[in-house]
Amino acid sequence: MKSLRAPPRLEPRRMGNALIVAAMLLSLCILSLIKARYCSAPDGLSLSLSLSRNLELVFSRNACCCFVLLAAKLRSLAQVEPIEVSESVAAKSWEAALPAEGDARLRGSSRTIFLHPSLTDREWKIKPYCRKHDGPAMKNIEEWTLKPLASNEPPPRCTVHHKVPALVFSIGGFTGNLFHDFTDVIVPLFISSYQFHGEVQFVVSENKPWWVSKFISILNQLSNYDIIDADDDDPDAVRCFPRVIVGLSFHKELGVDPSKTATGYSMVEFKAMLRKAYGLERPTAAPWGDRWDTRRKPRLLIISRRKTRVFLNERGMADMATSLGFAVRVAEPDNTTDLAKFARLVNSADVMIGVHGAGLTNMVFLPAGAVLIQVVPMGGLGWVARDTFKKPSSDMQLKYMDYHIKADESSLIDQYPKNHPVLKDPDSIQKQGWYTTSKIYLENQNVRPHLRRLRNTLLEALRHLPHGRKEA
Repeated sequence: MKSLRAPPRLEPRRMGNALIVAAMLLSLCILSLIKARYCSAPDGLSLSLSLSRNLELVFSRNACCCFVLLAAKLRSLAQVEPIEVSESVAAKSWEAALPAEGDARLRGSSRTIFLHPSLTDREWKIKPYCRKHDGPAMKNIEEWTLKPLASNEPPPRCTVHHKVPALVFSIGGFTGNLFHDFTDVIVPLFISSYQFHGEVQFVVSENKPWWVSKFISILNQLSNYDIIDADDDDPDAVRCFPRVIVGLSFHKELGVDPSKTATGYSMVEFKAMLRKAYGLERPTAAPWGDRWDTRRKPRLLIISRRKTRVFLNERGMADMATSLGFAVRVAEPDNTTDLAKFARLVNSADVMIGVHGAGLTNMVFLPAGAVLIQVVPMGGLGWVARDTFKKPSSDMQLKYMDYHIKADESSLIDQYPKNHPVLKDPDSIQKQGWYTTSKIYLENQNVRPHLRRLRNTLLEALRHLPHGRKEA
């Protein structure tokens, strides 16, 4: 590709114009790349979106899925001029509000939402799940169609009238993995629905009855109404809502950005909601009185695993921690675990330790001031550990620590020659792609932490606890 160069004798004015044009072209290229990577436009979207003067368009760059809101009545909504928006912006999540009575008609059996024709003159295709960039997660998520009511035909007749907004989302994708249950659905659902104080109707697609049953205590905290299963709704049902939201807002992994929520709510309110849902007694890890009661030892919870990333010396770890003065519990959560009981177990802990994996998501139930210790398998996985559990921990008011596994603490030392790149040069393995990296370092690695080194980590954890002590 030839570089853009100004002719040697270009006049100053012409040179300035050329630079402006070049800058504009470069900006457009960058926007196109960003759009192609993160914001795939809905089918049929043209280069601009025109809205009539009685609509207000508000962009939400923090949301993970496109969504449309139709409001029944908005107070003091000023008239706005017609707006045209470029494709790269319109492809992002957007919110539109009608100043008059809203008219959103939802037919779950066909995954279709009929909109007032003044809102849009074209169809929009939306997958209401928070992994837009992840092909494997999105491949089994079916699209919802947002389409304008035909101006020359009567609208579909409402068979059910609802007085509260609808919130449409999918529980397909990677749900069933506790980390994705929370970061892809539960936390975004909290972000999107908490502002309604229960006065919102959930409409789910790709329904998994066992999933709804598992998280029903949380769902009941966020909505006062029985969930509507779009997949199992009456084929002839047309549900009319004053307002419809399609998709959930996503801020960050296992996190809420209070500057982007309706009233500034954050992970503090999220954890308070969880405590109410499961009857958790400890908002903080602080003991009663000015010091630890000798009858009340600090509690350590070891998150056990049985298939991959197993603690090979789990018994030795528990015995060593007991010698430091911890009351130790070992537990292995899985998809059949009673979440309410496990939440109460986690909430009773002062320190929780586990190898990187979905089980650490139970950190959401730890009391404020507790310590989370993430054991990071060898293989240059610090960035994964950071993004999934380290970063979210501060917003949950937890003290985070990590313990990085060395080669002689890994089962990989028994599988590869001592000079093999897997042991000596993990970066070269990572360059082969995530599939190879995860296959070796996550799926085929167990760990055996050095008890002396781990002892120092646990002693430091004790010092971090409220009213901490130096040593047992």
